[in-house]
Amino acid sequence: MPTIMVHHNVKDTKHWLASLIRKQVLEPIGVTNIRTFTDPQTSNRVGLVMDVADMEKLTAFMQTKAAADAMANDGVLPETMVFLVQS
Repeated sequence: MPTIMVHHNVKDTKHWLASLIRKQVLEPIGVTNIRTFTDPQTSNRVGLVMDVADMEKLTAFMQTKAAADAMANDGVLPETMVFLVQS
């Protein structure tokens, strides 16, 4: 199971950190061990590290309205999102 790192900017870091939406939408598609991170130098840059059972399923999910709605709820700026896969 690969570990994935995702970083992006958000509108409100405190809101993003408090949100339960990530877990609610990602766990049903096999994403586990989700850990959150913040950038101490850039207040609105955040990241996740997570274990992904099926990368194709995650990639497909990220194209859905449910993913867009979850990101909008969390204040994610999708154009800043970068995925890195453990090598």
